[in-house]
Amino acid sequence: MTETANGKKLWAIGGGKGGIGKSIFTLGLGISLARLGKRVVLMDADLGGANLHTLMGVRYPTHTLEDFLLKRVENLEEVVLDTQIAGIGLICGADDILGAANPTYSQKIRVLNQIESLPADFVLLDLGAGTSFNTLDFFNYSAGKIAVFTSQATSLQNVYGFLKNSLFRRISREFAKDDDVLWLLHQTGSKAPEVKIESISELLSHLQRKKPDQYQVLRQILKDYQVLVVVNMVKTDRDFQAAQIIQNVSNRFLDLSPQVLGYMHYDQAIEQAVNQLVPFPMNVQKSRAADELRDIAQTIIDKYAPTAALQEPAYQQEEDETAARSSWSSLWRRAPA
Repeated sequence: MTETANGKKLWAIGGGKGGIGKSIFTLGLGISLARLGKRVVLMDADLGGANLHTLMGVRYPTHTLEDFLLKRVENLEEVVLDTQIAGIGLICGADDILGAANPTYSQKIRVLNQIESLPADFVLLDLGAGTSFNTLDFFNYSAGKIAVFTSQATSLQNVYGFLKNSLFRRISREFAKDDDVLWLLHQTGSKAPEVKIESISELLSHLQRKKPDQYQVLRQILKDYQVLVVVNMVKTDRDFQAAQIIQNVSNRFLDLSPQVLGYMHYDQAIEQAVNQLVPFPMNVQKSRAADELRDIAQTIIDKYAPTAALQEPAYQQEEDETAARSSWSSLWRRAPA
């Protein structure tokens, strides 16, 4: 897991449901971090429907994760594309080969192990929709975990399901050889349980009485399982309540306390950026959503960035004074088709 004593390098962005702006948020966060002087690698971890390169205006990537999965190259760093955005590298997803959406265990471990050595201050994983084991494992492996959702009822339902399945996957792997704990875990929230356990808190209480050693292990898992949430496409004041809903439900049934990383207002410039194949917020000079992305990036740097990360890249050191005055588009040149 890419977590140092000083902070978190690897961040996974998930949410369970498609259409919530997760990929756009990942890209915008990467741009904002780069704008603040950090070296960033974006990795499209949606192995069944990769589209992050399209949002960046890269229509025909010269290298993708396929090259690494099929061992055409030895090192993951060899498939990192230099983008037209200063400070950002891109690993395109592999969705054009049979089985890419379901890599073998050895392939997945090979990817995860080499992510740690990528030359970046931050590595952002754009996860696919749904709750496949691959998606959950990427999320759980990452030291930084961000769940993106909107105020729509379906999105709230899906992001809670995503958090629940991710946590259960983490617990299941920890207790893989303990059939008793696994059986009890599967009773949690079941419609027809043999033992009535309706929440992780009740599972903790049961283990405290019956299996004190396992109780301590589970408590530590929950303590370490920190998730940040971002509410996207905010249009009204009522939409801000979405974060509190997820916090309350997660605390009640999962014994988790997700912290709010930020809110993103709906912005028509985002849709325009997607249609024009120009990364948002590169297509705007003034935008509320762009400002919110910058605030979120600054929060990550202030609270979670590894202090022993790579030295600031030369482009940032040389342009510190002009960066504050320049627009986003000063860093952007369209990639060749």
